[in-house]
Amino acid sequence: MGYQLTGTGIWSSALRYGDAGEAADAASEMESLGYTALWIPDVGGDLFGPLGNLLRATTTTTIATGILNLWMHEPSDAAANYDRLTTDHGDRLIIGIGVSHGMLINMQEEGKYRRPLERMSQYLDGIDATSTPIPVDRRVLAALGPKMLELARDRAGGTHPYLVTPEHTAVARAAVGADRLVLPEQGVVLETDPDTARTIARSALSVYLGLPNYANNWKRFGFTDDDIANGGSDRLVDALVVWGDEDTIARRVQEHHDAGADHVCVQVLTSDPMGFALDEYRRLAPALTA
Repeated sequence: MGYQLTGTGIWSSALRYGDAGEAADAASEMESLGYTALWIPDVGGDLFGPLGNLLRATTTTTIATGILNLWMHEPSDAAANYDRLTTDHGDRLIIGIGVSHGMLINMQEEGKYRRPLERMSQYLDGIDATSTPIPVDRRVLAALGPKMLELARDRAGGTHPYLVTPEHTAVARAAVGADRLVLPEQGVVLETDPDTARTIARSALSVYLGLPNYANNWKRFGFTDDDIANGGSDRLVDALVVWGDEDTIARRVQEHHDAGADHVCVQVLTSDPMGFALDEYRRLAPALTA
C-alpha cells in the first residue's frame, strides 16, 4: 500500500467556505485534538486557496478534498496545484475526486453532465498525461456503485464514499481489495433527543434525498422510495446520520472500521450548517481520537 491514513478525521464545509482566519485557527486546534485528516468539499469557487490555508495552519494532519468536482477543474490545473502545494507543504495532501451530480452541473450548462464513469476515466487520463501527475496513491474516488469502485481499485489509491452506511463500507472494501484505502464520511449529531437530532439530520440531508446517485445507492442496501420520500424515513435518517452521545457516535465510527475502513471522517451536523462545530469536535475527541 502507498499512502496510509488511519484514525478519525473531520469533513467540514466551514473549513472551505468559512472565514479563512477562523478556518486556520480551527484546523490547528483540530490537529491538536488528534484528528488525523481534514476534508473539504467542492461546489464551486477557489479550491486550492483553502487547501493551502489548511496546510499552512497544520504540520502533521492530512488535508483532503471530499471531493474535487471534476467538472469544475481542468486535470492539468489539479495536477499543477497538487504539485505546488506538496512542494510547499510536504506530502500531506490527498485529492478526492468525484463526478458530482447532474442537478448541479446542468445548472451551469444544460446537458453537460453525462457518462460520469467515462468522464472520470478521461479525467484520470488527463492527470496522468501531465508532467507532474497526481500519484495514484494520493488520489481517491468518490465511488458508490460497483463500476466506480472498480475504477477506484484500478486507477486510484482507494475510495472516499459519502453518505454511506457500514454495510457499504464492507462492500467497498471487498471491491477495492486489501491494498487500497477505504475512507468513508459519517454524519453525526451530538444530541440525545430523537426529535431534535432527526430534525437537524433531515435538514442536512434534504438536498441529497433528491439526488439519484445517492438514492440509487441506498436502494442497493434495501431502502425504498418510501424511505427516501418526504424528508426521509427514520430508518434511513438513522442509518445515514448517527445521533446520540459520544459513545453512541464512537460505536458507529467503529462499525465502519470493523467493516474495513482505514479512516473515517466525521461531519458534525448542527442547527448552524456553516458553523465550525468546535465545541462538538472537542467533546467527541476523547472518544474518537484515542
